[in-house]
Amino acid sequence: MSEANRPAGPGEALEANTTAEVEIVDDDDDFDDDDEDEGEDGVGGFDLSGLLAQAQSMQQQLLDAQSSVAEQVVEGQAGGGVVKVRVTGGFDFQAVTIDPSVVDPADVEMLQDLVLAAVRDALGRINELNAQAMGGFGGALEGLLP
Repeated sequence: MSEANRPAGPGEALEANTTAEVEIVDDDDDFDDDDEDEGEDGVGGFDLSGLLAQAQSMQQQLLDAQSSVAEQVVEGQAGGGVVKVRVTGGFDFQAVTIDPSVVDPADVEMLQDLVLAAVRDALGRINELNAQAMGGFGGALEGLLP
């Protein structure tokens, strides 16, 4: 191996003995002239401005649907209505009502289970509201909402 081609060792400086060649293909700042014949349809025949407008409209519809659901109040129940939970679609819990007949100091666990069941029922109803409100969006939003 010649001295010029051997790799630099520890503590030795590496000298660059190479030249770079750069080829300028297109030096103007405009897009290729081929793009000018696409007209208003945009890239590949798609109407990008129309697509953007459609996406913005869909986004507004989604926000409106979410706002509508957030304002609605649902009531979850357990034990045949002895425990009730009122909550908005925006998950603002408004009230918990417990019939005094189910308050048994010796069986607090049953009361806790009833409250939990009422909360789960209310959340299930909120999910149903969301599904109904988002029904117009088809499968496009599937998996995105809890």
